[in-house]
Amino acid sequence: MNQLARSLFDAIEPDRIEKAVPPSRERRRLRAYVVLLLIDAAIIHLCFAVAAFVYEGVWWHGRTMLAAQAMLPVFMTIALYNKTYSGPALRDWLFAARQVLTALLISAVLVNFIAFYAKANADFSRGSLTIGLMLSALSLIAVRRICALLIEKHWGGATMNQMVIDDGGVPFSLPKATRISAARFGLDATSQDPFMLDRLGKLLRNQEKVVVSCPRERHAAWAFLLKSAGVNGEIVSEPLSDMGALGVNKYANIESTTLTVSKGPLALRARVAKRLFDLIVATGALIVLSPLFLFVAWRIVREDGGPVLFVQRRLGRGNEFFNMYKFRSMRTERLDPDGARSTSRDDDRVTRIGAFIRRTSIDELPQIINVLKGEMSIVGPRPHALASQANNKYFWEVDAKYWARHSLKPGLTGLAQVRGLRGATEREKDLTDRLQADLEYIAAWSLRRDLEIILATISVLSHEKAY
Repeated sequence: MNQLARSLFDAIEPDRIEKAVPPSRERRRLRAYVVLLLIDAAIIHLCFAVAAFVYEGVWWHGRTMLAAQAMLPVFMTIALYNKTYSGPALRDWLFAARQVLTALLISAVLVNFIAFYAKANADFSRGSLTIGLMLSALSLIAVRRICALLIEKHWGGATMNQMVIDDGGVPFSLPKATRISAARFGLDATSQDPFMLDRLGKLLRNQEKVVVSCPRERHAAWAFLLKSAGVNGEIVSEPLSDMGALGVNKYANIESTTLTVSKGPLALRARVAKRLFDLIVATGALIVLSPLFLFVAWRIVREDGGPVLFVQRRLGRGNEFFNMYKFRSMRTERLDPDGARSTSRDDDRVTRIGAFIRRTSIDELPQIINVLKGEMSIVGPRPHALASQANNKYFWEVDAKYWARHSLKPGLTGLAQVRGLRGATEREKDLTDRLQADLEYIAAWSLRRDLEIILATISVLSHEKAY
């Protein structure tokens, strides 16, 4: 696609893409889990209060409510681990009923077992406890059935976003899934055009499962793109070794099978934990560093009167473009929005304050705003400018695995940076070493490692390659 065709396509396509992108059902599910958890806690308390009134004639009797309150934390712990609050439980109310009854029964047995050895059985009324458990079981099952009816009414029965991409393969359809044509959106799995990958990234935003139907010769290319996008991806096909298939799926009432070729690098709980970690660290850093922000902004304006921030398009999660913020360190008339020229030592484009903030990495601090917006993380692969090169080659031309580093959000700092792999990329090895570190980080992510990288970053804020 030449530049003119790309410009025309990008001018027409945004509205069409936005219409194809559904709202996040993952957030809806998280809210549903929290609401269900609170309702369950209220139900258990209410049912035991009713049981006390029925059996002992006293509403909210102390020893009956003591049993409920002793059982509740055990019930919640078991319920969180046995998928009582999970996607399958929202999709299948019978499964949800089995899981919640299992959690209730096990928690009651455990609390009674502990009370027996603690010689505290006398504190509980067996009659009230039995009635309370029976009322709780019936009420918890009723809530699951009501929840299923509400999901059918308000969500159309769909609890997750699914997409089928038709790229000329065998006919395939999924109930309640969005279906798009690869040709209509200009999606070519064999292309390394970053503008095409940006379109694909936007289309896959909020999708939790993506199934591609394509000819055999494009299987491996689509498998790699789905891995790079960080989504749960499947390809309609028989098993093929070159795709690195993770499993085979057979759908009811559909003749074709699919191969699972990719899964997001982080599960839901890990993504929630990482996002909470980012928000806590970024909010605290913004408050603590606000005086420094104001001082640097004042110095930038005082030196040459230009804008305080430099906004540059970078490659983010799912190979999607986003606008990254930095303190402006170059003269206004010499800015390089595409990043075509790497900064060199004694670069004549850099201002006096710019040289200082680049040397101390202060110029990167406005990316805290990107973190709060959800476009970046505190720790992750560093985002690169679109025109960045190594040995006069675009990064993706040096190593095709380059796109796989974007399966996670980019970070303010990363494993490559604390290993000293930063600065200009004059040789191809400068890029491949960083790429290897990024892929290593993605493969072995943990909150503990994020914290270790943050602490290690403090010692490399100022370095010899910062110019």
